[in-house]
Amino acid sequence: MTGQKTVLILGANSDVAKACVIRYMRQGFFVVMASRDVDSMQSFICQQQLDASRIMCLAFDATEFDTHADFYQSLPRKPNIVLYAAGFLVQNEEAFGNFEKFQQMAETNYLGAVSILNRVAFDKDNPQLERIIGLSSLSGVRGRKSNFIYGSTKAAFYHYLEGLRQQLSDRKVVVNAFTLGYINTKINAGLELNKSLLMEPEYVANQIVKAGKRFNYIPDIRWKLIYLILKILPERLVKKLP
Repeated sequence: MTGQKTVLILGANSDVAKACVIRYMRQGFFVVMASRDVDSMQSFICQQQLDASRIMCLAFDATEFDTHADFYQSLPRKPNIVLYAAGFLVQNEEAFGNFEKFQQMAETNYLGAVSILNRVAFDKDNPQLERIIGLSSLSGVRGRKSNFIYGSTKAAFYHYLEGLRQQLSDRKVVVNAFTLGYINTKINAGLELNKSLLMEPEYVANQIVKAGKRFNYIPDIRWKLIYLILKILPERLVKKLP
């Protein structure tokens, strides 16, 4: 394994993360999958018949902040690339009346990300770190009445990644944010979404694994147009959006 690069995927049970695992392994990476459900990750490895000598599963809970230091220190290989793909979603109506659900969403989407990525980013004993990737959302671009609570957690994560990129620029560590629209994944199952705008996890994963040096990536030209419209739309028109 000497000379083999390592990618650490946090929240590795998501559909996009699993698609990334396959693609990173094709590129020769050693992959560390980390998530709360170790059994599910191991089942995925068996189903995909992945090379067990080049992949490892570890327990990781984004919301258990007190465990993050030990988790990171116990890694058998320090990562070259870290992908934060953990996410949790509840609808605005539920978040209004259930603070615990909102708290879980905030802790998963933002607080947990900051907790673990700070340890990754400022580990002086890991000179091989070259890239940190975070998955954000178009929900965080503008506050809209239908999803602004979820969107606020993603907006906070995006701004954190933006500042982290500046902080790490002298070390030549690349930080990428993926501002994503609707994806055909289990987190969106049951939601009433425009199916013509759904992206497949495999398509998104291809874009993530091929990321270059720019900061913000918005896969799919349709979502790029939606992003630009949201950025420039006057507030009086944003108020009319669902």
